[in-house]
Amino acid sequence: MFAALFFIAGVSAWVPARWASHDPVTLDLLKDTPINCLLLEQKDWSAAFHKKAAERNIAVLGVVRPGGDGLQAVRTAKEQALTGVVLEGDLPDAGALRKAAQAAELAVVELPVRVKIAFDSGAPVLGTAQGVFPGIKPVDEKEGAHAAPSGGPWIDTNAGFLRFARAMHKGEFWMGVTPPEGKVLPLDRYFMAIGDAAMVGARWIVALDRDFNQRLLSGDEKAIKDWKRIGKHLAFYEQARQYREVPAFGRMAVVQDADSGALLSGSVLDMISVKHTPIRPVPGSRLSLENLKDAKMAVNVYPEGLTPEQKETLKDFTRKGGTVLNGPPGWKMPAARADQITVDAKDVEKLDQIWKEMNTMINRQNLGVRLFNVSSMLSYFQAESGGKRAVLHLVNYSGYPIESVTAHVLGRFKKAWMETPEGTRKAVEPYDVDEGEATGVDIDVVPAFAIIHLEP
Repeated sequence: MFAALFFIAGVSAWVPARWASHDPVTLDLLKDTPINCLLLEQKDWSAAFHKKAAERNIAVLGVVRPGGDGLQAVRTAKEQALTGVVLEGDLPDAGALRKAAQAAELAVVELPVRVKIAFDSGAPVLGTAQGVFPGIKPVDEKEGAHAAPSGGPWIDTNAGFLRFARAMHKGEFWMGVTPPEGKVLPLDRYFMAIGDAAMVGARWIVALDRDFNQRLLSGDEKAIKDWKRIGKHLAFYEQARQYREVPAFGRMAVVQDADSGALLSGSVLDMISVKHTPIRPVPGSRLSLENLKDAKMAVNVYPEGLTPEQKETLKDFTRKGGTVLNGPPGWKMPAARADQITVDAKDVEKLDQIWKEMNTMINRQNLGVRLFNVSSMLSYFQAESGGKRAVLHLVNYSGYPIESVTAHVLGRFKKAWMETPEGTRKAVEPYDVDEGEATGVDIDVVPAFAIIHLEP
């Protein structure tokens, strides 16, 4: 009965977190956070815990992983009166488990490996547990940070993959990546994980490292203080979900599918994003002139993978004045493996060739927004047609506040303001920029992340 009520309320409202306790007292930690859905490993499944959670309108989902008796796990979840189950990982019998859970009137959320995400399933929530944990990737203490093909610091991010996922699926998408095993993370890494997913309209399943989790559940004062800050950062993006359906804007479209690297982090979408060029992923399977509307350029990552009809669409695009950059002749991204998250090193060289041609084609043009002093950030730009309003997301991966950021946004805007998780809502004075009829805004400081709003 309770699960049915949650279906009525809509799983799209669930804000998920992994939870490592079945003690009802720990539910008090969720006060003043938007978290209303807990993922529990089987050792913590408890009817008593679920009952107390239900009284607080909190859903409890039992995690089912490969290697055990999945059907028995579903039966146990039903016996314990859980709200539903999460089918996580490369489960060979996922279809049978899904049907069994649905027959038992349990909610089902699937977090398969990336290559098995059923984008066309119609499920209200899709997701995966495969990902990189966001942050600037160091080589070691002596060498410092990696450099990406585009020249900036190598940012471990799931944002490129999530852009593609959101283009394929308009419902909710959960990124279930967990902290690296055996690591104690600084607090700002959790902010990065939140913003990395949330800026493109997805949700990160909150997961704490072992040390943080133990201290939090034991009542450690500092851990509780840090947990409240995580809750505040989550709440910031939940309040900002009013902008979720504002379309991604960019004069550059990237035509890419699962078989040409769209499921991999560090691929073309991430390479362009690191240079803060607004892009719109256009899956080849969804390619149309309508989806290329307002684009001036299109990057066709794997030309041989398109159907004759799709190739004709790109020809029509060029006839209307658009420019198309094709990937190297005869090259294609090798088929992604079930255990693969990032681009193989040998393929980075090919991507570097694509990047150099793209960089020449862009030639410092403003394709939506140009950003300055943001080498350790990623951005996401949304704009309504007709210049009604624009929304610029900035996520900071440096671990410290970045000062003196400038944005040149296409269009003429008379009002601008910035919001941050710290509760700051600050008016920003816009000014005209000659290049491409743009509006400039200067931002004093960007903490973990910020949203800049612009209106005519």
